Amino acid sequence: MKGFAKATGLALPAMLIAAGFFCPSATAQAPVVPVIVDTAVPLVVNAVKPKPKANGLVKFEGVVMHANIAQITARAKDSELTILTFPLSQEASQKMRQIVDKGGYQYGDKITVFYNPTTMQAMKFKGKPSKPS
Repeated sequence: MKGFAKATGLALPAMLIAAGFFCPSATAQAPVVPVIVDTAVPLVVNAVKPKPKANGLVKFEGVVMHANIAQITARAKDSELTILTFPLSQEASQKMRQIVDKGGYQYGDKITVFYNPTTMQAMKFKGKPSKPS
């Protein structure tokens, strides 16, 4: 065992010297130059502007919950929590009277109401009433 320790003791310095010759030395890295992007003029992107309504009416798409000759109550198509009741204008009331005489709107019929946003009064509406049962 002593012979092995002597051989290791003599070989260790020789291996360190050989490692010094054959291994490349560590050098400092070259400084990294940050890439600076030229700040150009910002791009102007036109925002999408909603088309102005000629008649000032707002569109509401929904499902009929109740309808009579005086008002329409509808639930929004995209949000089940939004329920709006629209009183009918004179023209819309006359049209609704004709529809009610034929059976009227039933619960669940799809309807589009065009209303005045300041008074929430339905000026006109579209939708096919289902056949009464």
